[in-house]
Amino acid sequence: MAGGAYDIIVIGAGHAGCEASLAAARMGCRTLLLTINLDNIALMPCNPSIGGPAKGHLVREIDALGGEMARNIDRTAIQIRMLNTGKGPAVQALRAQADKKAYQAVMRRTLEEQPLLDVKQATVERLLVDEGDGAKRIAGVTTETGAVYRATAVVLTTGTSLRGRLITGEFTRPGGRSGEFPALKLSDSLRELGFRLGRLKTGTPPRIDARTVDFSRTEVQPGSDTPLYFSFEYQESADLATEVELARQRWGEANPVYPCPQPATWRRQLPCYLVHTNERTHGIIRRNLHRAPLFTGVIEGVGPRYCPSIEDKIVRFADKSAHGLFLEPEGWNTNEMYVQGANTSLPEDVQLEMLRSIPALERVEMVRVGYAVEYDYVPSSQILASLETKLVKGLFLAGQINGTSGYEEAAGQGLIAGINAALQVQGRPPVILGRDQAYIGVMIDDLVTKEISEPYRLLTSRAEYRLLLRQDSADTRLTPIGYDVGLIARERYEAVRRKREAIEGELRRLSRTFFGDSERLNVRVEALGIPLVHRSMSALEFLRRQDVGYEAIRQLAPPDGTVDDAVAEQVEVEAKYAAYIEKQRQQVDRTGRFEQRRLPADLDYDQVVGLRNEAREKLKLFRPMTLGQASRINGVTPADISVLLVTLEKNRRRCGRQAPATPGRPYAKSEAAPRNRSRRISSSDGLVSSLSE
Repeated sequence: MAGGAYDIIVIGAGHAGCEASLAAARMGCRTLLLTINLDNIALMPCNPSIGGPAKGHLVREIDALGGEMARNIDRTAIQIRMLNTGKGPAVQALRAQADKKAYQAVMRRTLEEQPLLDVKQATVERLLVDEGDGAKRIAGVTTETGAVYRATAVVLTTGTSLRGRLITGEFTRPGGRSGEFPALKLSDSLRELGFRLGRLKTGTPPRIDARTVDFSRTEVQPGSDTPLYFSFEYQESADLATEVELARQRWGEANPVYPCPQPATWRRQLPCYLVHTNERTHGIIRRNLHRAPLFTGVIEGVGPRYCPSIEDKIVRFADKSAHGLFLEPEGWNTNEMYVQGANTSLPEDVQLEMLRSIPALERVEMVRVGYAVEYDYVPSSQILASLETKLVKGLFLAGQINGTSGYEEAAGQGLIAGINAALQVQGRPPVILGRDQAYIGVMIDDLVTKEISEPYRLLTSRAEYRLLLRQDSADTRLTPIGYDVGLIARERYEAVRRKREAIEGELRRLSRTFFGDSERLNVRVEALGIPLVHRSMSALEFLRRQDVGYEAIRQLAPPDGTVDDAVAEQVEVEAKYAAYIEKQRQQVDRTGRFEQRRLPADLDYDQVVGLRNEAREKLKLFRPMTLGQASRINGVTPADISVLLVTLEKNRRRCGRQAPATPGRPYAKSEAAPRNRSRRISSSDGLVSSLSE
């Protein structure tokens, strides 16, 4: 019978599956990636973009850990911008438009060229499980053709394929995405193993022909004139630079249909275009709500609150007379455009009438009709913070199967699931990122402590330590962890260590540098257009002024050597926001004791005296690993945490020992995790200790 044996099998080749399979193979595990359709690897079925607030932070964290998404979008972007530049550094984030076909092609080539990774087309129908000693452990998978593949660990990244159903008006059909069959029997296999499944919904807008758009009636949204990249190593890597040129040659330089392309100063870019709905648009939608599946009961699943359909917007925000829609090119060599903000499952004729009510789209033609997709997911109370399931050892879940929404959220989970599957195969503890370490940690902690009743989207407001999780600092926070698990080369790790040392050294220098003769100084300061200073002020104090940038420091108190732009950026941020950063670090220290107190996996909450009934039921549902996780579960109060503390203390006295610290967190304050083959990153390396403390 066809099949084979692997260390790890990854099911699904969306953004989560690509990251999971690459991570596992790069960590030395023989890996198999199975997907329903090889032509849809890394498909962007919805928005042709990567990044945005919180999402852009995720992509930089994926890169810092050794993932692929950042490099792939840098290679294939047709536009990139920094968002929220008028706000503080904690919420500034990159966003790039992708050439969809180029993004897929380059990612597929990356997968196919990866050693230890096999990529095959197959539909998985059943999970194979061994049940020795009363515990379930994953053993492999069976495909629809009867092929059996054995593995020590399996990562499920099924996206919207589980019992997927596509809906446009009165028309419905089976499908995980447009043009792709659903996975029907895998849901049954999960139920047979004891998993609870739920139903969610997401949607896409219609796509339009750019040749039928009146661009003179749109607002042009250009890309950045300044070179910007998601990947921290982009500018240092000749391989990446070569890849960009290959992609540009393969996919073309410009499409004459789109007006106002930016000249190739650092990279040729295509703009996006802004239009607005109007009262006529809204009237068309309101008159057809009786045909909208969202309101007629045809759609059963719950949709994303933060990315509602256009018909939902009109109902929920009835007081608004207009909504912005972005027309986004889908690539260099296509006329297809994505109508961002117009997700809909309205009938096809209503979609066309709605679009043509907008002045710039009066003669528009649709090339793809918008649709909603319903699919099964596994409520995330059934997974651990490592993304391993509680029911089946060795089975990991990542992406939309956990109830999330978005390419970036899926990729972040896929990377962690792939890492932890490989670590388990190698007999090493899992990587569990804290809320103070990464947005990835915030997202996964939310998944394992909150009941997900709608597609989860990561927002900057979900992170209580936003200033510590800035997108510019992702490499100094996470690259040591990526190096430790084997995804980051030593040269890159050493470069990040030198960068952190340079930042700390420059901050020390500025704190010890005082200005000289005040009259001569003030003349130089006035030339820069900055208020007067006095010589008793340190350069660090001077830099903390909101009207002073590091460029002024270069002129008034120049460093002895070269300070590159990345170092200067973080020096300026840490100087200006020092008080706020220190306050957040103190908050981390105060809550750290809860994060380090582990709750026994077999704790019988029915026997814990003093717990309220609601807390008891929630704790039994989520089975939190630590007191910190327990404290973030809705329905668990500080009084309940106090009861748990008393219980832990009683157990400690009874056993005569302290409860162990949280497993899997690789960089605790007092120690660092060992690298492969006995290497250990010690606190003397400076970088690890400074980041964890």
